[in-house]
Amino acid sequence: MSVSTAVQNCIIRQGIHYDVISHTATGDSMHTANAAHIPGDQLAKSVMLEDDGGFLMAVVPATHRVEFGTLRWQLDRRLGLTTEENLDRLFPDCQPGAIPPLGPIYGLETVLDESLAECEDIYFEAGDHRHVVHVSGQDFLKLLEGSGRGRFSRHV
Repeated sequence: MSVSTAVQNCIIRQGIHYDVISHTATGDSMHTANAAHIPGDQLAKSVMLEDDGGFLMAVVPATHRVEFGTLRWQLDRRLGLTTEENLDRLFPDCQPGAIPPLGPIYGLETVLDESLAECEDIYFEAGDHRHVVHVSGQDFLKLLEGSGRGRFSRHV
């Protein structure tokens, strides 16, 4: 599969330079960082949330966890994790658990943790469990244009 169709189309349309890094199949973001030999602090992962107002993608480093209380307070929303069924429906061109942290290209409200906004390079799941996309930090912010930002995660 490699890079999801939606991600590839968006990157090409915006004229962003990117590399694809292959790695052995993994089951979570920290193992992905290790397998791809990239810093976990620069691997952006998506955490899909929902409430009565709809879906929200929170984007944090692989080395971090979302602080739900902080995010709920900042957004004044009672957010919880979404279901696997919703993920399959929202990301039809991605394997389960390999969702690119690019909510805007899927029409999803997105918030970015500020710790990623400071990175020179960003890596993220390409849509399967064997590839990551590498872009500059500046280009990653361009892909997330219009997204909210804040500090709502902590290093684990």
